[in-house]
Amino acid sequence: MTSQVSSPAEQADGADSTLVGEQRKPAGVKEVQRLDRVIIRFAGDSGDGMQLTGDRFTSETASFGNDLSTLPNFPAEIRAPAGTLPGVSSFQLHFADHDILTPGDAPNVLVAMNPAALKANIADVPRGAEIIVNTDEFTKRALQKVGYAASPLDDGSLDGYSLHRVPLTTLTVEALKEFGLTRKEAERSKNMFALGLLSWMYHRPTEGTEKFLTSKFAKRPEIAAANIAAFRAGWNFGETTEDFAVSYEVAPAAAAFPAGTYRNISGNLALSYGLVAASRQADLPLFLGSYPITPASDILHELSRHKNFGVRTFQAEDEIAGIGAALGAAFGGSLAVTTTSGPGVALKSETIGLAVSLELPLLVLDIQRGGPSTGLPTKTEQADLLQAMFGRNGEAPVPIVAPCTPADCFDAAIEAARIALTYRTPVMLLSDGYLANGSEPWRIPDVDELPDLTVQFAQGPNHTLDDGSEVFWPYKRDPQTLARPWAVPGTPGLEHRIGGIEKQDGTGNISYDPANHDFMVRTRQAKIDGIDVPDLEVDDPHGARTLVLGWGSTFGPITAAVRRLRASGESIAQAHLRHLNPFPRNLGAVLKRYDRVVIPEMNLGQLATLVRAKYLVDAHSYNQVNGMPFKAEQLATALKEAIDG
Repeated sequence: MTSQVSSPAEQADGADSTLVGEQRKPAGVKEVQRLDRVIIRFAGDSGDGMQLTGDRFTSETASFGNDLSTLPNFPAEIRAPAGTLPGVSSFQLHFADHDILTPGDAPNVLVAMNPAALKANIADVPRGAEIIVNTDEFTKRALQKVGYAASPLDDGSLDGYSLHRVPLTTLTVEALKEFGLTRKEAERSKNMFALGLLSWMYHRPTEGTEKFLTSKFAKRPEIAAANIAAFRAGWNFGETTEDFAVSYEVAPAAAAFPAGTYRNISGNLALSYGLVAASRQADLPLFLGSYPITPASDILHELSRHKNFGVRTFQAEDEIAGIGAALGAAFGGSLAVTTTSGPGVALKSETIGLAVSLELPLLVLDIQRGGPSTGLPTKTEQADLLQAMFGRNGEAPVPIVAPCTPADCFDAAIEAARIALTYRTPVMLLSDGYLANGSEPWRIPDVDELPDLTVQFAQGPNHTLDDGSEVFWPYKRDPQTLARPWAVPGTPGLEHRIGGIEKQDGTGNISYDPANHDFMVRTRQAKIDGIDVPDLEVDDPHGARTLVLGWGSTFGPITAAVRRLRASGESIAQAHLRHLNPFPRNLGAVLKRYDRVVIPEMNLGQLATLVRAKYLVDAHSYNQVNGMPFKAEQLATALKEAIDG
């Protein structure tokens, strides 16, 4: 996972470097300071390539062996007006030589490509941090567009920061003169110049980015060469300019990772790989019926690349068609999946109820975002929990699984598939935009570590009538799981009726009998209640009186906050739920052990509502619904107040 770090110049001439105490001085040129962690935020117009820049810096950081966590943040508009605050796109990366859990509360370095990027992000930057600005964009018109009466570069408002004025656009255009590009074409490479500069500052590897650019622009080699030249020019600028007298080194996080092969992975990519792995472990074809919606679309894009693994993807005309096709594929014997976000779940709710009635395995992946209605398409929230629990007509219980980190999305997808296949039920998986777009190192598992998900389809009659004849009953249940047989259409002798009208127990025939309906409703609920889920694990090394309980993507900020409190001598326990329906069987007993239970959520208290109702525990909510994940310091303060209270 690690690679040798050297500048393009060192790669060319083989210059060596010396290690002196805590500082490495490459060929005696500039001072190198060693840091244990750094938080960098790239910010610019949505057309400036900030997501690509952040992604490339992240990839090289992962290959170097640092632990990392990222927070992409981009506008919902396809193309907001250039240079405006709504059009600002940013990418934050936290990397370290030790185990970390969040993208960081505040950046140590802000790269601002224009005045809008500076204004939108300066409130998050602590005094003393480094700010690198593209001075070419600080024109009078650009400043007025975002409400600056005078340039912040000259009015003293940035005196408390380490300000680096870099004419990124001019330097990029100058570096690309020989390529014969128009000025507009050359300016597009300024993000690569910035990436080169930051790669020099933090001793990131360069080979991967150059290979990436060569591959990305394979059909336009002149553009590839120009971007590589801009990238190298940025590195060389850092090496030669007097404005950057110091570079920084963050050692690999060797002790943070168990032995294995690692790669950087986002939540949506991990979900995609988890679905493919589940289909292979179940020996079933994978079918995805989906309609594009932010922030779930990347799963459709990724799975469409894996036809070689028996994956079929269907981009439907709407949400209802997508889940309808998926449910049809489940009836036909596939591992069936549909992906969406909160608004799409609302549209799919009737078909989810049909899947409950038919008792077929179906995975519904809800990548949550800010609501209601269209809400905040590119911002994160975890406010669909009650919709997942109750958002269907009638009594239609559905298991709910929630991953806690981007890498954990892989395991959560496999767990959701296990439940769906074992218990013949639709399963809701609740990820969110923070997990979907964020990334972290992921240890690639060996195949023999994955669970066996093989399913036995019904092959023949399973019931004997009073007259001795053998028949197939589609709703005759497994006594342990209460799952009904999975009969693939076309199997001789297994013809049976399906549809949304209530079924008769055993035969599956249409039934309006009140007693039968009561029995079927209670049986479907008992099947979900009886799902085998692991007991809740509690991290409580000091016998605390306060428990912080979380679910989903709050895991990182909660754990970081708990670590801060324990480091300052406080005693606090932590537990995190993966299974939200059914809850772990020991949850009630765990909650009763503590005087205070605090539940931080990116909603107005949905898990707290469920916990209060089911366990009669006076759980205290700590809520945030601003489209961004919790900050560790913010949570630590709230939890300290709970401990003292």
